[in-house]
Amino acid sequence: MTPSYGIIGCGMMGQEHLRNIALLPEASVAAIFEPDPAMRALAAENAPGAVLADSIEALLSVPEVNCLLIASPNHLHVPQMEAIARIRPLPVLVEKPLFTAPADAAKLEALRRVYPAPVWVAMEYRYMPPVARLIEEADAVTGGIRMLTIREHRFPFLSKVGDWNRFNRNTGGTLVEKCCHFFDLMRHILQSDPVRVMASGGQAVNHLDERVGDERPDIWDNAYVIVDFQSGARAMLELCMFAEGARYQEEISAVGPKGKIECLVPGPGRFWPEHLGEPPVAQVIVSPRAPKGPKLVKIPVDPRLLDAGDHNGSTFYQHLRFQRVVMGLQDVEVTLDDGLWAAAIGMAAQQSAMTGRAVEFDRQSYKVAV
Repeated sequence: MTPSYGIIGCGMMGQEHLRNIALLPEASVAAIFEPDPAMRALAAENAPGAVLADSIEALLSVPEVNCLLIASPNHLHVPQMEAIARIRPLPVLVEKPLFTAPADAAKLEALRRVYPAPVWVAMEYRYMPPVARLIEEADAVTGGIRMLTIREHRFPFLSKVGDWNRFNRNTGGTLVEKCCHFFDLMRHILQSDPVRVMASGGQAVNHLDERVGDERPDIWDNAYVIVDFQSGARAMLELCMFAEGARYQEEISAVGPKGKIECLVPGPGRFWPEHLGEPPVAQVIVSPRAPKGPKLVKIPVDPRLLDAGDHNGSTFYQHLRFQRVVMGLQDVEVTLDDGLWAAAIGMAAQQSAMTGRAVEFDRQSYKVAV
């Protein structure tokens, strides 16, 4: 059974998914639900054979649809998942964050117990080629990671449909909306769950003079987050969203008793100034302690994949794997449990930054200890 997608939400990220699905060797888009007229028209251009549905119910009634992508605004993910579960539960790839409010975790737990089809949470950063290379080699290079650092120095939040991403009530907050990717990477790379989160963050530069209706955006633009893990390893995130002048957008390093491995990932090529020549190429650097001698390897990405999205080719590689899930050839790699943990760490970080106190997790689950 080759994937025939029903797409729920075709804003900026949904359009990236459409472009990448078009590159898959065996896949099609059968139906699209997108309420915004401009985004719906653009989606129709990118998927001319798709039915343009006026509701989730109508989309699910299209017989050709055999899998789903949810790329709607964050706060809609849970109610849309619940609707799908009631009407026609199909394999689903749901964008991050999986949820935005602590109360929604119980709804997802209930859904997980009864949902009969695979659910994959979209954590594209795992599949960026330089990040995937770091993940593959980290244990051997480091001899067991003791310190993991992720730095993202990037551009401000882009404008999205209705400016929904300007407000914490819709996004869950920057440390949920943007940074759940990085908290997922921490758990995935370290193969351990967190026990404690400490954070400091806020809104320093971006969106201060903006108004959406009568409101000023309250989304944060910078933070430090430290996470302690059950394994004894510790990880740190440094986020700055007013640093688009940087050569590389993401820098990840893992260090252990034997050595260090790091990767450098450039931002979207469409933002690289033409007068600076060709955009930088991603790198992986291995630095053993003995004998000393850093080794640098460039990790080029197919230009077609770079043109299809802003995530260093990872959206395509993620869809290749999800395609195999739909065809019954492999298991889900990013589970509901992974999605629950990633969002929960982000919420704990938001809480820590707002209260000035560390937040501890129940060692048996992603729930915050009380």
